[in-house]
Amino acid sequence: MSPAGGESGATGGPEGENGAPPVAPPTTDPWKGFRGVMAGTLVLEAIVVLLALPVLADVGGGVTWASGIYIVVLAVLMFLGAGLQGRSWALAYDLGLQVLLIAGAIFHLSIGVIGIVFAVVWGFILVLRHDVKRRMEAGLLPSQRVRPPG
Repeated sequence: MSPAGGESGATGGPEGENGAPPVAPPTTDPWKGFRGVMAGTLVLEAIVVLLALPVLADVGGGVTWASGIYIVVLAVLMFLGAGLQGRSWALAYDLGLQVLLIAGAIFHLSIGVIGIVFAVVWGFILVLRHDVKRRMEAGLLPSQRVRPPG
């Protein structure tokens, strides 16, 4: 393996086929940081969801058994989901939690509003994911740049 992370070929130089600069695989995993962003977002979201309990108690006419259990279970699922971001199905899980949070509007409108706000955040995360994927395929990530020898 060469320092850039690619196979050392017969050309011996930093150029790839047809004289074009090679696109090296990233030396660091760009998805590791991205998974951290998604996990952090879920933890923050779980905290915000739990902070909705006092709001429901004061403004929403009180916390019922159903609304209390729904919110606490949803927050626990978010905390657990933060640890599952390395799985292939993690993004679908995260987006499913957003649907469940928006559906919490049946208990109080404020829960649905929290769900919509975080759905926008997750929409932005999807845009960022697409951008990282595009840059990685084009070899534009800083960790993919081939440095000249010496």
